[in-house]
Amino acid sequence: MTVLASGWPGALGHPFFLHAALAGAAIAAASGMVGYFLVLRAQVFTGDALSHMAFTGSLAALAAGVDLRLGLYAATIAVAVLLGTLSRSGRADDVAIGSVFAWITGLGAFFLTLYTTSGGADNAGAGVRVLFGSIFGLSAGQAGTAAAVAAGVCAVVLAVFRLLLFASVDEAVAAARGVPVRLLGFGFLALVGVTAAEASQAVGSLLLLGLLAAPAGTAQRLTDNPARAFALSTVLAVAEMWGGLTISYAVPKMPPSFAIVAVAAAVYAAAFAVGARRRNPGPRLARA
Repeated sequence: MTVLASGWPGALGHPFFLHAALAGAAIAAASGMVGYFLVLRAQVFTGDALSHMAFTGSLAALAAGVDLRLGLYAATIAVAVLLGTLSRSGRADDVAIGSVFAWITGLGAFFLTLYTTSGGADNAGAGVRVLFGSIFGLSAGQAGTAAAVAAGVCAVVLAVFRLLLFASVDEAVAAARGVPVRLLGFGFLALVGVTAAEASQAVGSLLLLGLLAAPAGTAQRLTDNPARAFALSTVLAVAEMWGGLTISYAVPKMPPSFAIVAVAAAVYAAAFAVGARRRNPGPRLARA
């Protein structure tokens, strides 16, 4: 109760929470923006595949004895571009993703075994952190790097918003009007790769899809206007990140990754219920 009473001012007095709040806000904003286009372009399965690649890349880096983030970013960006290469118009399809999905997961299991059997309990703990994230464990330098990279992703998405929206809604007409659809597709997949790597640091490779898809799905259920849905997806992602961090701070036994994704899922469920009620007004309105 003391923790709840102190609220955010008290929480922000702790460096670990301050770092998590700052880095988490930037990561969530990037996830909300990129996630909006993932849902709009029906490429959510791409995010799922990259979550497995984040797991494999991180463990490959740890097994090789280098910085975890190096493997995380390199693997997710490389596979994102590879998926675009295997598909038409730089837009990854389910066949291309399915072709590499099992191989990626199997490779992750191999690196996990290699890393955990080469060390003690610390190595096993690192494997768990890769799966479920460790946003409360970010140092000031790590939080600053994560926030800077996420801010760069947000800036790029905002710069190409109109072109990417046009290419996502009507690819054929956009190509006929001279929009570089294939180049945009590759660029977008690279952004998804960077964002997946960023989100892995917050909620882990196993749960990052919730941060990418849930806010965007909620926004698109609440409004059909693209600009409003894009903005709402971003705002919801940041609010759900901060909500999850606050709950985890107040209830220390609740991991932040679980709390963040649980808040996102609850908001999506509420939006789904509101949408269903609008489509089926019920007998009271039918009698009116």
